Amino acid sequence: MPATVTAAIGIPAVALVVVVDDGSKDGTAAAARQAGAVVMRHARNRGKGAAMETGAETVRLLDQREHRDRPRHLLFLDADLAGTAALAGPLIDPVLAGKADMTIAVFASRIKLGGHGLVVGLSGAGIRRATGWQPAQPLNGQRCLTRAAFEAARPLARGWGVETGLTIDLLRKGLRVTEVEVGLAHRATGTGMRAQLHRAHQLTDVARALVVRL
Repeated sequence: MPATVTAAIGIPAVALVVVVDDGSKDGTAAAARQAGAVVMRHARNRGKGAAMETGAETVRLLDQREHRDRPRHLLFLDADLAGTAALAGPLIDPVLAGKADMTIAVFASRIKLGGHGLVVGLSGAGIRRATGWQPAQPLNGQRCLTRAAFEAARPLARGWGVETGLTIDLLRKGLRVTEVEVGLAHRATGTGMRAQLHRAHQLTDVARALVVRL
């Protein structure tokens, strides 16, 4: 976590890093704060969609406090990117230039892990059926979007269905979504029991997001 925060702060277009501690029981919050992030905590685990909502609301309140003429764009990055988070700049550029309402990362280096393909396949097929567009990495959570685009997609889909729902909702509303290849990389999650349970939760949440959109 600290390495991710430090790397994100170093991105030229990034002036604020907000970390949402989603009910962890370790030192996540303290480590993120020490690294320079604004930290918000959930008393209990509420899922990825709720964490994104909390992070975005924190940015909105800070924008309001600073009397900004224009709201900040939102860049979402996962905590396990470590130093590679510094390479997220290309995600921001099309949004800053007004060429996209949301960008989605495509990792140049892909790690294939057992079971993950089922969830990716379900999400990709659902997005294609709903919108006609086939993303290369539909579940990639590294995204940059305008405040207006974020608000257009609310309420976000719950849990791990958030990326699938976000893509469908914005495309259906005529917003511009594009994928950008970047050098980011996740920590490998493996194929053990914990990883398989994680993917089962992902599958359930993605299916729920699709059911109400197809």
